[in-house]
Amino acid sequence: MIDELDSVVLTHDIEEHGLKQGDVGAVVHCYKDDSAFEVEFVTAEGRTIALLTLTQADLRPMADREILHVREFAAA
Repeated sequence: MIDELDSVVLTHDIEEHGLKQGDVGAVVHCYKDDSAFEVEFVTAEGRTIALLTLTQADLRPMADREILHVREFAAA
């Protein structure tokens, strides 16, 4: 289950926004019946890269034993 303010992991690249599979975003809104989610992706400095409407097929919850990884963002 995905809730507002959860950290989620992108399951595939979204090239038009420079996002890669494995990038971490924050859920800022859940639509009725969890049909879609507004997810914000930000840089380490807090600058918003993208605010996207995504479905459960696009996301997965973070697992307890995962480790975060940093990469340089190359704007699309």
